[in-house]
Amino acid sequence: MASLFKRPAVAPPARATYEDFWALRDVSFDVAAGEKVGIIGRNGAGKSTLLKILSQITEPTTGTVRLRGRVSSLLEVGTGFHPELSGRENIFLNGAILGMKQKEIARKFDEIVAFAEVDRFLDTAVKHYSSGMYVRLAFAVAAHLEPDMLVVDEVLAVGDAEFQKKCLGKMNEASRGGRTVLFVSHNMSAVTSLCERGILLEQGRVAFDGPVAETLERYSASSDAPLAHRPHAPDAPRIVDASIDHARAARGEIVVRVSFSSPRLVDTPKLGIVARAGNGAPVFGFNTDMDPSFRPQASHGGTFELHLSDAPIHTGTYRLTIWFGESSTTMTALEDALTFSFVAPTSVPPGVSIDYIGHTRLQGRFTFEEKTIS
Repeated sequence: MASLFKRPAVAPPARATYEDFWALRDVSFDVAAGEKVGIIGRNGAGKSTLLKILSQITEPTTGTVRLRGRVSSLLEVGTGFHPELSGRENIFLNGAILGMKQKEIARKFDEIVAFAEVDRFLDTAVKHYSSGMYVRLAFAVAAHLEPDMLVVDEVLAVGDAEFQKKCLGKMNEASRGGRTVLFVSHNMSAVTSLCERGILLEQGRVAFDGPVAETLERYSASSDAPLAHRPHAPDAPRIVDASIDHARAARGEIVVRVSFSSPRLVDTPKLGIVARAGNGAPVFGFNTDMDPSFRPQASHGGTFELHLSDAPIHTGTYRLTIWFGESSTTMTALEDALTFSFVAPTSVPPGVSIDYIGHTRLQGRFTFEEKTIS
């Protein structure tokens, strides 16, 4: 009997293809006891993989890692914490995981709690902690139990500016005590203030290993690639390259270079930047009209270089929007084209929100005269 339904022909499944991908390749370096080394690079360069191998979380496919001494790692928020246990219990648990004896943990317990500033929530399950509380407690445990090597990934970015300063101070203190610090961060100012040596990773390989200032210069030159743009017309001028000097920006000196190209002659080329905070609020801006000494010249292309000394901003990471125009007409605008980080010489008081008081940092002076006011 013939079937009323025909079974559709099913094509055989395509054979899956696989490609070997090396997160790290031919990476080799030595770190001496007491060195403070910053490891930097673009996303996907292999930084986190390297730290996981050094922390013995991931085993290398080939090659060897030789470690002398005890390693304490802070790679992810709440690493080694049990969410159902309290902060108090997790201090002892995490310390035991790091190879500490109970007496050693008990001796450092009060210092850890004071540093983390979680005394009010010490007996609360850490699953109720905010990400900032998690990081404070995790870093406090990792740093106070005196490892021979402290390995820290980007997790410090979760904490506020005041806590980041405390962490950098603690890492400096650890290094002065002969302990080694390996620090991964996109915050170039933090790397500059802490580290003496830098390792630049590019596509899983060591592109440079040397003084931190020179490492940041290499990173600045390599990380700001030609930019995408949206010209308003086929013959409109376009921005072909933009970069910022990260090493100088970390000290509050903004140096931005922007190159443009145009198929037609631009009579009065003009450029401007706007810096925005993490919440998107504009912080400051500057353009060629604000510089009375600037004399625009008709051109088919060229490079603008802007210098702003002593940026009046608080500690943070900022994004730069770049616009290029002719006279008062904007022809190309690049949102969030560049980023830079800065640590201010003065800090905001604990508990005060930058978003509330604003990101502009003013220079001022108070006086006080005591007297009875009726």
